[in-house]
Amino acid sequence: MKEHFKYKYDELFNSLLTALHKLGGSGSVEELEEQVAIILNLTDEQVNEIHRGNTSKLTYRLAWARNYLKRFGLLENSSRGVWALTEEGLKTKSVDKEAVKRKVVADDRKERLSKNNKPKTEDHTDEEDESEEIQKFTWQEEIIEELQSVAPSAFERLCQRLLRELGFQNVEVTGQTNDGGIDGKGMLRLGGVLSFHVIFQAKRYKGSVSPSVVRDFRGAMVGRADKGLIITTGTFTREAKKEAQRDGAPPIDLMDGNDLAEKLKELRLGIDIELVEKVNIKKEWFKTL
Repeated sequence: MKEHFKYKYDELFNSLLTALHKLGGSGSVEELEEQVAIILNLTDEQVNEIHRGNTSKLTYRLAWARNYLKRFGLLENSSRGVWALTEEGLKTKSVDKEAVKRKVVADDRKERLSKNNKPKTEDHTDEEDESEEIQKFTWQEEIIEELQSVAPSAFERLCQRLLRELGFQNVEVTGQTNDGGIDGKGMLRLGGVLSFHVIFQAKRYKGSVSPSVVRDFRGAMVGRADKGLIITTGTFTREAKKEAQRDGAPPIDLMDGNDLAEKLKELRLGIDIELVEKVNIKKEWFKTL
């Protein structure tokens, strides 16, 4: 019988706090997800269950939990995607989820009133008042849909361009079949001194990449390259991620659809970013004239 992911975003508040305390007060999104999965004793099936597009229910609802606890004053995050407990958060082991929601709703209502907008009277749900992190899922989905509609050869060429933009040299798409899933190769030189030979696999995928794909790719990599990279428009199962970093085996780097979308945005490949100018009048300044 399939085990579904049953936790709502507000039911993750305390598990998230516990995870951050266990990690020493800070952690990446991936580290937090793994810790929460351990704390709640989630099965791989529950961890991998998709909310929409490439985003799992665990990922999506934890993003909302972080958003609420940040607005409650217990969390902060850096531009590099690291989340940390604030001074108040370090002193807080657990919260009353209803108290958190009441405060965030009240603050939101004040903010809307100050902007002369009609306030919301209902409690927030998973779908309202999106933070920047949660909005990110929407544009990433759009990019992934576009990528999944291109031909496999075009996707391989995109991966080739991406690696070149990231500093790889001599990047080739091999186009060979029955080669353990190797789609291309390249070389990364660090500091003009050290060089690493890298092979990559480009999977234009709508589903999840399984651990067997990672194992087969590693087998093809041994003796032929220093590093291996699998790029997919889909996702990697929890088991595939563990297999990629298994002790005693050469590590494989993984780039899923959301990571790929983020890199395309960073490199402005197929993406334009429109910055909206906001003018704030400093009324106090005029009073000092």
